Amino acid sequence: MAIETATLGGGCFWCLEAVYELVEGVSRVKSGYAGGHVPDPTYEAVCSGSTGHAEVVQVDFDPDVISYAEILEIFFGIHDPTTLNRQGNDVGTQYRSVIYTHDEEQAGTAREVVAEVSENGPWDDPIVTEMVGLTRFWPAEDYHDQYFRRNGGQPYCAAVVGPKVAKFRQRFAHRLRPAE
Repeated sequence: MAIETATLGGGCFWCLEAVYELVEGVSRVKSGYAGGHVPDPTYEAVCSGSTGHAEVVQVDFDPDVISYAEILEIFFGIHDPTTLNRQGNDVGTQYRSVIYTHDEEQAGTAREVVAEVSENGPWDDPIVTEMVGLTRFWPAEDYHDQYFRRNGGQPYCAAVVGPKVAKFRQRFAHRLRPAE
């Protein structure tokens, strides 16, 4: 089985991680940082907005089960790609909408998906999602792993992450991992 990796930023990485952990064909989701100018950044430094990094997730997936295009369709279905450097109350370049491509094939697919959702998506405003080749991924600190699963009652999780997970479950029910 050939595993592929997608690297995506769409606001707080806890939201994206919580959704992609539920997707059939996804074998690993790791929160981290990409696109900045500071080596080995910390969560606190990235949150300050001074490092240039975006909060991202790396999603390892089996392309025989779910395609990269479908990974991106979920991405566009769970965040607002029309707000520059912002998702809800999370504001700053670290919360930008960005697709970090791993090769030219991913870049081509990303351009196609963006064109499709630009034309047929629910937004009136233009999509501002960046598409950039990935140069380096920095894993986030371990306490971010499975954050929503471990901290679902925390106020941010209940108010922000939970509704995104519910929206995913409703809109992409056909993509849910079978119950274990």
